[in-house]
Amino acid sequence: MKKYGLPVLMLIVFEIVAVALWKAKDNAFYLFNFSYIGCSITLALFLFLRKNPHARRVAQILVGLYMLVYLGLICRENMQIEGFWYYLFTGVFEAATIHYAVAKIFGPLFFGRGWCGYACWTAMILDFLPYKAPKQPRRNIGWIRYAVFIASLLFVAAMFFAHAADMERIMFRAFVVGNLAYYAVGIGLAFRFQDNRAFCKYVCPITVFLKPMSYFALMRIQCDADKCISCGRCKKACPMDVDVTDPSRKRKNGTECILCFECARACPKDAI
Repeated sequence: MKKYGLPVLMLIVFEIVAVALWKAKDNAFYLFNFSYIGCSITLALFLFLRKNPHARRVAQILVGLYMLVYLGLICRENMQIEGFWYYLFTGVFEAATIHYAVAKIFGPLFFGRGWCGYACWTAMILDFLPYKAPKQPRRNIGWIRYAVFIASLLFVAAMFFAHAADMERIMFRAFVVGNLAYYAVGIGLAFRFQDNRAFCKYVCPITVFLKPMSYFALMRIQCDADKCISCGRCKKACPMDVDVTDPSRKRKNGTECILCFECARACPKDAI
């Protein structure tokens, strides 16, 4: 049973967050929300330990569709970065601000960029494309993500300081249009660079929050040097070009790891 410690620990963490927010905000929605997400991720980790090849996809679909369809389209909450900026400007600690605090600002100190691997509704679609492992060298165009990050901030700031009418409707439309644009750009880049995760590497503005925090993440992929035979299969399988054989925090693309465990699947010696 010791090997199931990680799923159990993940469930406990999410339940602590769920109960804390439920009591702090006096709103049972947070109890349901974070319990559901925690159970979905726990299920995926359990299936992975049972050697199920679709384990991570289970969490992606369960969490991704919940956040995109239910929270975004039905509840009309902008869960994109524009929604975070909007609530931040209005000084409201609800919805997107809580989501970002847990999943993308403080959460990565514990589980790194696990959000990108198990919960992102953009990656949920992109990971169904044919280039699961990159076929071409990584490009030096990561600056685009910072441009998109700044553009999203300026867009919301302009609407806010201009006292735009019906900001809630603007935010909902921004959510719909933004998601369509992300999917279009993500799919286009995937085929252009033969890399499903090209959007994550070069364009996604959320990584501006995730990368610095994930550097200090407690949960990290580690390689057992005694078992490793330096076959290089883990590096070829990694969708984010991470050198998982390097134990240091300064390893190549170290803050890009999405805990997908593709390297562990590819390792012939169970060294990862």
